[in-house]
Amino acid sequence: MTKTVRNRLLGFVLAAVIFAVDQALKWVVDYPLNMRMGDTIDWLPFFAFTRTHNHGVSLGMFTANSPEMRWGLVAVTGLIAIGVTVWLLRERKLGDILPLGMVLGGALGNIRDRVRLGYVLDYADLHFGAIRPFLIFNVADACITIGVLIILARSLFMREKPAETQSDAAKADQPAETH
Repeated sequence: MTKTVRNRLLGFVLAAVIFAVDQALKWVVDYPLNMRMGDTIDWLPFFAFTRTHNHGVSLGMFTANSPEMRWGLVAVTGLIAIGVTVWLLRERKLGDILPLGMVLGGALGNIRDRVRLGYVLDYADLHFGAIRPFLIFNVADACITIGVLIILARSLFMREKPAETQSDAAKADQPAETH
């Protein structure tokens, strides 16, 4: 197995793990905890499980108020997941592949919710007193956000230097001409 194939496989394994953890936590909120919309269970002074339903996309925008809009969101997010998959298959470096795996795993978790439930189940409520720096989210949302931030940081700060050609190296070795 080549290094590139191994890296891509690791990206898909990461996506599958994120998908599984996301769905497992949503199952816990649904069944063993039997939480209903708006229920809250405090876990730490700064973290609670608070069940909410997101009928839109990021930050609740583009709310799906009809079955057509719901399936439209499924189609759009499905196309994005396909695009991320193609992108992942084109990359070679693990540092580029893993954040794409994070985005893919999160996207698949939220797509499954929207298909199965008609909304995305959110539950993670991070707060510091009355201050809530984020809306209520889930593992899938967190992985998508972190993956996108890593992709952006790598594209902005980790630019590759162009490969030096043999002719460039030969020119650098020659003494400078004087007139």
